[in-house]
Amino acid sequence: MVNHDSLFRIIGPSAEDIAAFHRQGYIAYPDVFTDEARTGLIDEVLAYEPVRDFLSMSDERHRRNDSHNWFTRPWNARKYWSHRLIDDPLVTNLLTSTIGPEYHFCHSALNVSVRGSGPIGFHQDHHHWFHENPVNFEEREKYYIQILYYPNGFTSGDKSLSVIPGSHRISPDKDVTPDRMLAGDFDDQADCELREQTLEMPPGSMVYINARMFHAVAPKPLNSPQPYRIFAIDIFKETGPPHRYTQEIPSEWMERANPERRKLFQRQPYTETCWTEE
Repeated sequence: MVNHDSLFRIIGPSAEDIAAFHRQGYIAYPDVFTDEARTGLIDEVLAYEPVRDFLSMSDERHRRNDSHNWFTRPWNARKYWSHRLIDDPLVTNLLTSTIGPEYHFCHSALNVSVRGSGPIGFHQDHHHWFHENPVNFEEREKYYIQILYYPNGFTSGDKSLSVIPGSHRISPDKDVTPDRMLAGDFDDQADCELREQTLEMPPGSMVYINARMFHAVAPKPLNSPQPYRIFAIDIFKETGPPHRYTQEIPSEWMERANPERRKLFQRQPYTETCWTEE
């Protein structure tokens, strides 16, 4: 395994973690950031001018404008701490241990939610299942990995993440709905009981998921004791054609990249015609 300075308290998954990923579709790592990396990442996000401006708004203005979420994709304004996440030893070792060595960085996003933010229903994010071009059919069984970072954490029912363990084993075609899944209609296909599980993650946590696993997000109550929740995501895909949102890599990222990181970035970005071009 890769072994150099990491932002995390561990540098790789255990055998139990890997087995859980394939069985459940995710691995949860509570309080896995080092204290320095957690505070550094939070400070970096809060220092970003658009985030600072968003959080400076009063509760009344958030309600009046219905602006309870700040979101950017791709997240290109990354600084010291967030840039290191892309190929941190834990990230590299998780990816190579679960999906193999042939993968690319796809894209990233950053979100800040304040009190009053609404829910996100159960869904899966493997976009090749949403389209029916020949390339989409060819790519549907390849891995698409989402690494979710929660620098300041969340409690159950307060912008918390819920998952349906084992749902990544279901082919998410048009007949598959969360209601049918939770009613047991696909338990045989999943070879397990498909049930909702709500997570609670302390500050400095990570959740590593197969994007075919169905997941949801709770609202942020108006009386939440936490004024805002920070959520960052990095997404990786097996080598091959672009996924939806596979981002253009900024030239300065390529200029600063070492050979290993440059390999992560050397792939075709998504365009409106990339799946239909001959």
